[in-house]
Amino acid sequence: MLLLEEENKKSLQTEFVEIIKDLMTNETVQKMKDYKQHYDTSCFEHCRNVAYYSYLICRKYNLDYVSVARAGMLHDLFLYDWRQRQDGRKGLHAFTHPKTALENASKLFSLNEKECDIILKHMWPLTIKFPKYKESYVITLVDKYCALEESIKAYKSKRSIQKLYRYAYVFLSMLVILR
Repeated sequence: MLLLEEENKKSLQTEFVEIIKDLMTNETVQKMKDYKQHYDTSCFEHCRNVAYYSYLICRKYNLDYVSVARAGMLHDLFLYDWRQRQDGRKGLHAFTHPKTALENASKLFSLNEKECDIILKHMWPLTIKFPKYKESYVITLVDKYCALEESIKAYKSKRSIQKLYRYAYVFLSMLVILR
């Protein structure tokens, strides 16, 4: 039973990679690795995570898993450090980056209507207009989940480093005292 689950998992991963291979190997999409999204997670990693989890959900519920995987990989294709003020950008990043991502993705790839809706509305309810497709809602929810997971992971990592420093300080203090 466990072997079947592992084989199925590998099969799903292989299918997922095949669906987004052309996106992942694109030079511009690769540049997303140069930008941090949430703490230590790159924009590329974040998008790949959102794409994969959304793909799994949509595949399970017989939704358009191909469009959701592709749009998920492109949903944050904005290529700038969102923590830094950008010349010419009007409005806050959270409100403006879906449009930027859609413009960038549309220049590079032929997108269907569903993929456009997913990218443009993935920040709902901030983007105000309701998503048109079930797959758009999936990406919206999975994007929030991944952002939270990445933030918690970074927080735990930071806390464990702080603990390590505390223990090292105590250990070194004991060495000095015992001398």
